[in-house]
Amino acid sequence: MTPKIMIILGSSSDIAIADKAMDVLDKLEIPYSLKIASAHRTPNLVREIVSQGSDAGIEVFIGIAGLAAHLPGAIAAHTPRPVIGVPVDVKTGGIDALQSVVQMPYPSPIATVGIDRGDNAAILAAQFIALHDEELRQRLIDLRWDYAKKVYNSNEEVVQKIDRPYIQNDFLRIKNLEINGVKIDESDLEVSCKNIDAEVSIIVGRQTDMPVAKNVAVILDRLKISYDTKVVCPIRSTKKFTEYVKCMKKAKIFIGISSNSSQVTGGIVGLTEKPVIGVPCVNEKGNDYMLTTVSMPPGVPVATVGINNGKNAAVLAGEILAIDNPDITELLGKLKDKKINISLDRKSGSAGMPR
Repeated sequence: MTPKIMIILGSSSDIAIADKAMDVLDKLEIPYSLKIASAHRTPNLVREIVSQGSDAGIEVFIGIAGLAAHLPGAIAAHTPRPVIGVPVDVKTGGIDALQSVVQMPYPSPIATVGIDRGDNAAILAAQFIALHDEELRQRLIDLRWDYAKKVYNSNEEVVQKIDRPYIQNDFLRIKNLEINGVKIDESDLEVSCKNIDAEVSIIVGRQTDMPVAKNVAVILDRLKISYDTKVVCPIRSTKKFTEYVKCMKKAKIFIGISSNSSQVTGGIVGLTEKPVIGVPCVNEKGNDYMLTTVSMPPGVPVATVGINNGKNAAVLAGEILAIDNPDITELLGKLKDKKINISLDRKSGSAGMPR
């Protein structure tokens, strides 16, 4: 049997992070392969296992590395498949590895998860594959409910056991609450969604972040991927935000674009089991929100790309959809080859010259 996912470690010392991923993949019943190969010490080995793995049918790669953490980028250089990067805390709290993994140049995105979050990498890989595997999608939904139950149950297991003179443990006791789902006003759907059948939903938290969204749209147009764009804030317009995400039920991928604490991507992952790509932006004060985008808790990953890098978000969306769509694979190849040729022309001083 050909595995669907290949996990590559930059060092055997990263095995504890891989264990987190493998625990999730075992639970979801997804076949996988585990290899150890260094981007710097064994680059030829990386090239061979990635290129041969892609040819054999691997659908998603997970690269786990610390320190300089060039492994996920090295993997991306040899495959058209989506690559998920897991930065590892070896020094500096893992920030060095995180910056290396997430800040990839266009058109070579790495779907980056939080530091040491091998579990979220596995869930993200499963979300990619589940877009064309309904049985897996149902197992993912069950897994998300398991994570939710841990939160509900902790109220009984932790809070109810606290004995203090003024704590009112029985006030709004969680186990007795009726938790209602979100109701959608069907009459507002056409107003909320311009293209309700779109494959990709682009949600922008602030009007000032629209230039990044336009870069996403340019690349999706080139890849012939349909999309819908909406500017809506989950904090200022909670009801409209929730209704929009719910009405885009045919969307296969959500792209959240936001500055100011990255509430957009956090809001989306709570409302859908579909893959969510996050584009952190720089606000008017020069602050970026990459850490608040990528550092998600277990069970709800955000595939984070570089700061303001809307183009890479679109390429990543294309790579995910191309797992089951050879036409998009072909278009991605042309797009990447064109970018490489333009770069080479500029370096040689022949940009703009007739061929």
